[in-house]
Amino acid sequence: MVDEGVDLEKRRFLTWATAGVGAVGAGFIAVPFLGSWNPSEKAKAAGAPVEFDLDKVEVGQMVKVKWQGKPVFVVRRDAKTLAALKSTSDLKDAESLDSGTKQPAGLDPVTRSLKPEIAVIVGICTHLGCVPQHKKETEVSWGGGFFCPCHGSKFDLAGRVFNGSPASLNLEVPKYKYLTDSRIIIGVAEGEAS
Repeated sequence: MVDEGVDLEKRRFLTWATAGVGAVGAGFIAVPFLGSWNPSEKAKAAGAPVEFDLDKVEVGQMVKVKWQGKPVFVVRRDAKTLAALKSTSDLKDAESLDSGTKQPAGLDPVTRSLKPEIAVIVGICTHLGCVPQHKKETEVSWGGGFFCPCHGSKFDLAGRVFNGSPASLNLEVPKYKYLTDSRIIIGVAEGEAS
C-alpha cells in the first residue's frame, strides 16, 4: 500500500518538534521536583551555628538562645556560685565522667565550661525531655540551678544532676567557642572553623 499525499518531511518535523516540546515540559516538571528534595532555607538555618553576645547577660542572669530547635541556657555565674559548684557533693556524676553525658572535650569537669563564669547548657532534661526552669539560689533551698517541673529533676548551675532526681545524666553542654571575650558561637567547637 502506497501512502499517497503524505509529506514524510513534514511528519518527521512534527515528530521531532513534539518530542522536543515534551522534553522541555518534562524539564519544567523535573527541576522543581528535584529541587524540593533539598532542605529548605529554614531547615538549613535551624542547624546552623548561632552567635551570641555575652554582654546581654548580667551576673546571676540566664538567657535562652535557640539552637537547632533546642533551648540553650547561657548563665553568667558569680564567684559565690563558682565556689558553691566546687563544694557541691550530692551529685550523681560530679565530674561528668559518664559516657552518656554529652559535652565537648576540654571543659573543666566542675564548671563544665570554657570560662568558669559563663555556662552554656542545652535546656532539655535528660530524663524525658522537658525544659527545666532556672532557679536562683535565693528561690530554693538546694543552692539554685535548674529544676524540671515535669518529674522533679534538679541540676546545679553547671548542669550536673543531683542524687535523688529521676534524670540519670547531666544536662548536655553543646560545642561552642569564644569569638571574642564577649561573643560566643554555639555549634562550633574550639579549633573548628566558624
